[in-house]
Amino acid sequence: MRYVMILTGDETHWFDEEQGAALMEEVTAWWEKWAAAGKLVEGGAELQHSKTAKTVGPGADGKPTVTDGPYLELKEVVGGFILMEADDIDDAVAVAAGWPGIRLGDRVEVRPLLER
Repeated sequence: MRYVMILTGDETHWFDEEQGAALMEEVTAWWEKWAAAGKLVEGGAELQHSKTAKTVGPGADGKPTVTDGPYLELKEVVGGFILMEADDIDDAVAVAAGWPGIRLGDRVEVRPLLER
């Protein structure tokens, strides 16, 4: 079954040169381990800083309106997602539990994909 890991956290450490470089080394090792085990599906993406976002929503006149930034101004934001293949939700959670950003306070939401 296919799952998505939605990576969230405080993006200040993702874009910090020193902390970010060390984190990326750990992420690369994690990625290589689980790709070799056949748990990662082609796809997924790392997102740019939330300050680069634009949000489209309904305007007062019913027409779309565009605002700068993410929909909600929060300390924790979505930083990316990873598509994975796992036997069941417990298997998917076991893979996600090793995500390197967790030690820095990041969270990983694991959700089954809706297959239609």
